[in-house]
Amino acid sequence: MKLKTIFYIAVMTLNTATQAKTATENRLPSCPGSPNCVSSQTTSDGHFIAPFKITGHSEDAWIALKKALLSQSRTVITQETENALHAEATSLVFRFVDDIDVILDKEAGVIHIRSASRTGYGDFGVNRRRVEMLRAQLQQAHVIE
Repeated sequence: MKLKTIFYIAVMTLNTATQAKTATENRLPSCPGSPNCVSSQTTSDGHFIAPFKITGHSEDAWIALKKALLSQSRTVITQETENALHAEATSLVFRFVDDIDVILDKEAGVIHIRSASRTGYGDFGVNRRRVEMLRAQLQQAHVIE
């Protein structure tokens, strides 16, 4: 049984997609059919999560979001433009990578977000909890509703 587990982990690690999809300026990548993704730009009930509604200046919310992301363990911002960013969060034990894509929509006064596992089928709710934790941090900073 141990050998099977080690083999599975090795195969999953080797098959990990290294090229993360990055968000365009207006649209997040879509979620796969598996339940290991949440997005504020999907119509699928199982994957939908509400966007962050900005209450003040969008620049303040954007800065607070980046600080909140970087405060999470093993999370790094790998790409960033004025209105979009891509971050990667690595799990502690098995080193699985989750992709976090964010778009700032100044006109609508919202921040759209997507968090998804690169490998596997389920995520035990990790991506949804990550986004809700970010929401709580931004609410404490008084930059979103």
